[in-house]
Amino acid sequence: MYGRKLDPQPLGAATTVRELVDGHFFAYNAARLREACQLLAKRILAADTTVGVTLSGALTPTGLGYSSLVPLIEAGHIDWIVSTGANLYHDIHRSLGFELFGTSPNVNDLDLRERNIIRIYDILFDQDVLLKSDAFLRRVLQAPEFQRTMSTAELHYNLGKYVREREKMLGTTYHSVLGAAYEVGVPIYTSSPGDSTIGMNIAAMRLSGSELRFDVEADVNETTAIVHGAKSRGGQSAVVIFGGGSPKNFILQTEPQIQEIMGIPEKGHDYFVQFTDARVDTGGLSGATPSEAMTWGKVDPEQLPDTVVCYTDSTIAMPLLAAYILDVCSPRPLKRLYDRRAELLSGLKAAYDQHAPVDAVADLPAEGTGGTAVGRSHPHPEG
Repeated sequence: MYGRKLDPQPLGAATTVRELVDGHFFAYNAARLREACQLLAKRILAADTTVGVTLSGALTPTGLGYSSLVPLIEAGHIDWIVSTGANLYHDIHRSLGFELFGTSPNVNDLDLRERNIIRIYDILFDQDVLLKSDAFLRRVLQAPEFQRTMSTAELHYNLGKYVREREKMLGTTYHSVLGAAYEVGVPIYTSSPGDSTIGMNIAAMRLSGSELRFDVEADVNETTAIVHGAKSRGGQSAVVIFGGGSPKNFILQTEPQIQEIMGIPEKGHDYFVQFTDARVDTGGLSGATPSEAMTWGKVDPEQLPDTVVCYTDSTIAMPLLAAYILDVCSPRPLKRLYDRRAELLSGLKAAYDQHAPVDAVADLPAEGTGGTAVGRSHPHPEG
């Protein structure tokens, strides 16, 4: 009558993560985290659903790449990724044998600066980690396979091959996100490729004659093709968002791209799960709710009950979510979407050729008339 009865029981020394989440996360954002875990385990990962994950904020320096993301990637629970470049750059430090250290956030930053020590809140590492990681990147990016224009998925796939080889050469058990994604064919996109140290190195190398270029249009088309391919063959599409920012918009804009820009009939993503600390009332994209996203065509309105927003730190949510899923869910067959990009693009192009909208330029109001355009009624994806 009122909902789920809250029936608290004492925790014990042998309580598992699964028992903790299912039996003790009763209310507030603990309950939202429980709902997210259960939605993924019971619905999303149990069905023919293509799962895209976004990463923003400094997650990989904490070690969450190796501890949480890599096991999910290798188990087939993550099919494609949109990440900030920073998360991918910082995840290769340990692949090269470098160390990062935990500390108090209340340290003397001037002293750290004078000692050439870098701080990310309560994580410290020597500046040489950056300089030597940059040297590794530049050496790799000079290879012949990088001397062309490519999508960020191609860049990260080729880079992941070298990173994984370096991990094997060092004999370390550490797996970077890049290396793991390379091995199982999970494409990784960066929505703002120039906004990271990887992009900064590529920009500097261009001044020295490098032919490496970002194909941002390919990124838009490939990510759209992944979602279209999932839905057009009778499957579903889920987005799991850690943080917000540009990666969130980039993964969600695939649906307005299909509907508004390409004119292909569609309703939106079937599942929306987000972990964020962004407020709704500031109007930013990071805090925009699934209901608001529904008005843009990003989320299927019929699937709004299958959406969860948990207001918590991603560094709390991610390991709990990963431990829960790995306990409850069996590994899924790998989709290897990276290897299927040409096939998926062909399917998207065929649908676009069939449904491409005719621009209603004649229906636009004359400049300064204050009239309303009679053209397409769908809102623009940014916002």
